[in-house]
Amino acid sequence: MNTIAMGVLTAAPDFGAVDGSGRLRAIIGALLTYGLLIAVLMLVVSVATWAVASSHGSWQTASKAKAGTLVALGGAALTGGALVWTSWLLDVGARL
Repeated sequence: MNTIAMGVLTAAPDFGAVDGSGRLRAIIGALLTYGLLIAVLMLVVSVATWAVASSHGSWQTASKAKAGTLVALGGAALTGGALVWTSWLLDVGARL
């Protein structure tokens, strides 16, 4: 009878498969940090603009700020998903 061991999957890239992995780790970490920082700052500005524009009756500005909020949330999600994507690309590269 075969048994399948259930393990915990981690979403961390395997930097040992690539030459110069120290530099790659630093570059990816910096890009993810800047990306998340920009997404959070954009989210704060968009939400504040949305609130002020809604309270003053400027519905066109409020709708643009609402779109900015959704773009900021999408950017934060994509930046967070970049770690998993990088892990997958490094795994595929190690197999080639």
